[in-house]
Amino acid sequence: MTTQHPAMSAQRNAATPHPAAALGRNMIAIASGKGGVGKTWFSVTLAHALGRMGRKVLLFDGDLGLANVDIQLGLTASGDLYQALNGTASFNDIVTRHGSTGIDIVTGRSGVARLADADVRNLDILARGLGLIGDMYDDVVLDLGAGVDRSVRTLAGSAGRILVMTNVEPTSITDAYALIKLLHQQGQRTDMRIVVNSAEDRRDGERTYGKLKTACQNFLGFAPELAGIVRQDRYVSDAIRRQTPLLTRHPTSAAGEDVERIAEMLRKTR
Repeated sequence: MTTQHPAMSAQRNAATPHPAAALGRNMIAIASGKGGVGKTWFSVTLAHALGRMGRKVLLFDGDLGLANVDIQLGLTASGDLYQALNGTASFNDIVTRHGSTGIDIVTGRSGVARLADADVRNLDILARGLGLIGDMYDDVVLDLGAGVDRSVRTLAGSAGRILVMTNVEPTSITDAYALIKLLHQQGQRTDMRIVVNSAEDRRDGERTYGKLKTACQNFLGFAPELAGIVRQDRYVSDAIRRQTPLLTRHPTSAAGEDVERIAEMLRKTR
């Protein structure tokens, strides 16, 4: 007789699962081949932007080794992924509501080997737990870890859409290409798009996207579309230092407007 993991034993919300949840269509994975491109900040801001449109949003911190969504938001979580993974809490129990934005958050825990080095079984538990709680939301934003390791590829595979982030630096473009290549080789056929962050202006962002697009076309035979360009903005670092969402502290900032534009595109193109 198979014993169900304790984290899976909690019953689902009695409400009917959201129709977009089928096959992960309501899940948006945010990934990057390289660290330091602004992925977590972007994930937080995108989730907030979708919530401001009246959508019910879950932000899932899938950076299993170096989770920091809660730090960027100054949030004290009621539970975290480690508790769900070791069976001391269900996935429903570890959802925390962020008061000022109204979005729900599942946080990770930094420096925990069982999360950072999660094996196939534990990654399966995480993916199924995400499905368990995620089917009650309009949108689930997955903030994945940087790089190309197994946890990134596994969790990305559960999403209906993937946004691969890069910036204008050659190393970032190269690493984004490596991630796209690996996802493509493992049979990932989901809607994959590119976000260029920290561009001086739209032309700078389009040049960066063009380099990545050309590499994908030449060596992979396909190229992800451009989801959007986020301009450099000094207010981003200010919001991070203040542990306050950008759209709360600087609602008319250039970067905030760019992320809102991407959120609107995602809403329209589901």
